[in-house]
Amino acid sequence: MKRLHVHVSVDDLAGSIRFYSALFGSEPTVAKPDYAKWMLDDPHVNFAISARGGKAGVDHLGIEVETPQELTEVYGRLEQAQRPVLEEGAATCCYAKSEKAWTSDPQGLLWESFLTTDESTIYGDDEKLAGFRTSGGKAESSPCCGANPAPVVEAACCSATGVDND
Repeated sequence: MKRLHVHVSVDDLAGSIRFYSALFGSEPTVAKPDYAKWMLDDPHVNFAISARGGKAGVDHLGIEVETPQELTEVYGRLEQAQRPVLEEGAATCCYAKSEKAWTSDPQGLLWESFLTTDESTIYGDDEKLAGFRTSGGKAESSPCCGANPAPVVEAACCSATGVDND
């Protein structure tokens, strides 16, 4: 079963945790000094917030899957959407290990597709993806792009300046 993922950057983590805990009627499933996540069944959503220096507001949206087969299905849909896709592969981000890809909608809103495989004791490898940026739709530099960089979206997964996975 797929789950909608929403990640919001916040300026006041403690105040935001109080607000969203009241809104959802539930305490966070994961709570760290710079991050919190609610895995809700009603609504069926993976809702995460972080205070890592990003601009406050919706950071990115995503689709979390439960099986490798579902991830393959979502990756196929991304190809049909005819938007640039960055297949990041195995990554550690938001205190979780996952397999993931990134894209953006025509307005530039970031979308992450991922399968969480395990927990992590660290937020993620900020240095690994610090150079993950675009210039005219082409990657400037990113170790996740390999020797043949694909068009990517403006993001910086797991960095203080951009996107992260939940």
